[in-house]
Amino acid sequence: MAAERIFDRAVWVRVRGCGCEERRLNVRVNIELLSISNPVHKKDLAVRLTDDTDPFFLYNLVISEEDFQSLKSQQGLLVDFSAFPQKFIDLLQQCIQEQNKDIPRFLLQLVSSAPALDHTPVSLNVVETNPFKHLTHLSLKFLPGTDAEIKKFLANCLKCLKEDKTMLEEKLKKTEEDLTRQLSYTQQSLSEKSRELDKLKNEWTSYTTALSSKHSQELTSEKERALQAQTQYQQQHEQQKKELENLHQKSIQQLQNRLSELEVINKDLTERRYKGDSTVRELKAKLSGLEDECQRAKQEVLSLRRENTTLDAECHEKEKLINQLQTRVAVLEQEIKDKDQLVTRTKEVLDATQEQKVILEESTEEKQRHVEKLETTIKSLSAELLKANEIIKKLQGDLKTLMSKLKLKNTVTIQQEKLLAEKEEKLQKEQRESQEMGQSLRMKEQEVCKLQEQLESTIQKLEESKQLLKTNENVITWLNKQLSEVQMAKKLDTPASAHGGGRAAVSPHGMPERPSFHSSGISHPISPLYAFQNFLEPTHSKNGNSQCPVPKAGTSTLFSFSLQVQLNSQLSKLSRCSDAHTVPAAGHPANKENGDQLGLESKYFKRKDDSIPLRGLSQNTLNSEYLRPYLPTKAQLSPKATGTPASAYFPG
Repeated sequence: MAAERIFDRAVWVRVRGCGCEERRLNVRVNIELLSISNPVHKKDLAVRLTDDTDPFFLYNLVISEEDFQSLKSQQGLLVDFSAFPQKFIDLLQQCIQEQNKDIPRFLLQLVSSAPALDHTPVSLNVVETNPFKHLTHLSLKFLPGTDAEIKKFLANCLKCLKEDKTMLEEKLKKTEEDLTRQLSYTQQSLSEKSRELDKLKNEWTSYTTALSSKHSQELTSEKERALQAQTQYQQQHEQQKKELENLHQKSIQQLQNRLSELEVINKDLTERRYKGDSTVRELKAKLSGLEDECQRAKQEVLSLRRENTTLDAECHEKEKLINQLQTRVAVLEQEIKDKDQLVTRTKEVLDATQEQKVILEESTEEKQRHVEKLETTIKSLSAELLKANEIIKKLQGDLKTLMSKLKLKNTVTIQQEKLLAEKEEKLQKEQRESQEMGQSLRMKEQEVCKLQEQLESTIQKLEESKQLLKTNENVITWLNKQLSEVQMAKKLDTPASAHGGGRAAVSPHGMPERPSFHSSGISHPISPLYAFQNFLEPTHSKNGNSQCPVPKAGTSTLFSFSLQVQLNSQLSKLSRCSDAHTVPAAGHPANKENGDQLGLESKYFKRKDDSIPLRGLSQNTLNSEYLRPYLPTKAQLSPKATGTPASAYFPG
């Protein structure tokens, strides 16, 4: 029986009970496909409803192909059993998408006949809400889980949690290993980066000093340039201002002169106009007289109709000419008025009008004499006025160009002032930045000094710790060799005497053997440390330095601890011990009899495979009061006596 999980998500469901208010509940929907091969290959759809907060909330539904056929006929489904799970999942996903909205389109309802969900059958409805009606697309009946099913479900959950736990632990171990590797790598890279940082700081300090010197030089040069440019601009501005004032005064004087001249011309023109008006009146009077004569001629020459018609035609033509002349005079008067207004702006018209004064006076005299010459004079005046208009336009263009030049000069001066202000602001900003850079440089130099001091202190501590480690290792190797030699001597030599059950036997070399206390019931051999203590006691008492009682079997651990404490406090003194400190000659009577040399033999410095290393002793064990008389000096550990250099045992 194989199970394939298709859907497993938490969905908000509206729970409705009999006589109870509707409430929302977060339910996990699990859909699985169960394939059964014995005795016939079948596929079942299993749907399970659970609550993550309530482990006893369990509802199951198993739909076979036969059950699906009945469900299809009851609810009018149009889907086969193979496509039903996917369609059901699509409906659930639509409900999930709409669950956070105020008015969801698709929703899930869990309907129970009982007032509460208390191990009673339940129906799960997929409902679509319309403005008109609630449509149930699918309704599935779920049965509550039995005790066995709940236990099985809880067991599966526990199994999954354990598997997740193991997986997480393995991941945690891997991550810890990776992190330790990364930490070591980062520490190495940090040391390298710190070195690089020191180099960069040195380079940076040199670079900043060079930059500061360059900036100071550039600032001084730029200040001088700015002052020179400012003085030049001020001088140019004053010169231009004076030139413009002079030009302005000259133009005002010229315009005033032209105004006075134009006023004189205007008066002359008005006088001429009045004279023209008088001539026109005279002409009108003459015309009226002519008309009277014509009427008389008509009355007299009634017979000559043809001549009369010709005379009528001539009269009409003369009237037309008079009308044309009157219209021309009116147009000329209007043009003269317009030109009077424009004359105030003209400059060169004055010269032309002065030249034409004589011509106009002659023309007026001729006009008084000859009316026919009026038309010619009027035409000449119109041409001259056109020329004056052109001259006025040219003058207006010149004025506009002058005004534009003035505006350009004003804008240029304003821009130059703005540029000067901006340059002054930039100079102030650069001064502030240079001050800030100097302060930051001072702070960085202080930090560099502090870091150098810390580096020196750490280097000194490292060297001291290395020296201490070397002395510890050398002393421990020497003690291990001593103990191994004592044990080998005890194994090879036979005991000299067997009396006094509690007394320790002494070897031919003066080494005490392990005692066995028959009276106290202790028959097992004592530890090598105890033997070493017994070896030290008789020799120390013979030397007469200080009396040290032989420790008993029960106090061997206390003795080793006191050795550790005392030797830890006096290790630094041991490395500085002079060559004059020697062991007394009356140390071992057995050595005297055998004729051995003072100090340790070379065999004690050879390492043997069966030797027991001395563990747990600290570096200061050698400097205690019990071991000091028996420790070899640099003279005794010389290359002549031992065959090994003394620096191997006492570095520094």
